[in-house]
Amino acid sequence: MSESIITFIGAGNIARAIIGGLVDAGYPRPAIRAVDPSAEQRAALPESIAAFDEAGSVLDEAAAIIVCVKPDLVRPVLAELGPSLSGQLVISVAAGVTVATMSNAIGYAGPVVRCMPNTPALVQAGMIGLYANDKTSQGQRNLAETVMQAVGETLWFKDESDLDAVTAVSGSGPAYFFLVMEAMEQAAIELGLARETARKLVLQTALGAARMAIQSDDDPAQLRRNVTSPGGTTEAAINALIDSDLHAAFAGALRTARQRSEELAKEADVE
Repeated sequence: MSESIITFIGAGNIARAIIGGLVDAGYPRPAIRAVDPSAEQRAALPESIAAFDEAGSVLDEAAAIIVCVKPDLVRPVLAELGPSLSGQLVISVAAGVTVATMSNAIGYAGPVVRCMPNTPALVQAGMIGLYANDKTSQGQRNLAETVMQAVGETLWFKDESDLDAVTAVSGSGPAYFFLVMEAMEQAAIELGLARETARKLVLQTALGAARMAIQSDDDPAQLRRNVTSPGGTTEAAINALIDSDLHAAFAGALRTARQRSEELAKEADVE
């Protein structure tokens, strides 16, 4: 495995998740570094990961700089780091911050990869969309993929604007499933089941359905048909959901999420 040095700017939850995934995958610990002004955050890093309270000369040997700070901090952080960078790959996991915004903050047009992870990345089960600008070499794309695959599956996109749709589908997506679980759990309680029983039934059913969908060659529509016997209980329930216009509700929700992602990107560009 490559021993390119990678330096994380920010050592919060997502940075620690990626670092932990890299270590689990066999990436050399001496090739991973982290910078965070918080002693508490630095102390929470995996054992033997070099941690610093400021970037200083830490960036000199780095092949990639992984920016893991809140979106509103990306521009000031990159503006501060810009003079110390010399063409290294910059990878950002901040939602709504465009490549153009990052390049302007750095002060020159270098290799930048923008990522859109989702919260399951914290348990190494994420879905991450990636976009690279034309300054990014294939080797740098490979390095970015290695980093992000430490916390889940990755997909590359040719158009940066597609990341707004990625945000709507997978970035915000876990909350949609949590809402469905919440609704099912509450309905089960109203049917007379204990809360603990209802939760276990719902969560294990969700896990099993997801595994079946991942492992099957059939699409979700066919899987649904496979378990829906004519005249049975499942058909009755599915018909009730269809009658409530569930498909239209999800379509509207995703359009709204994509629109908000576009708005946030524009707001970040003009700040």
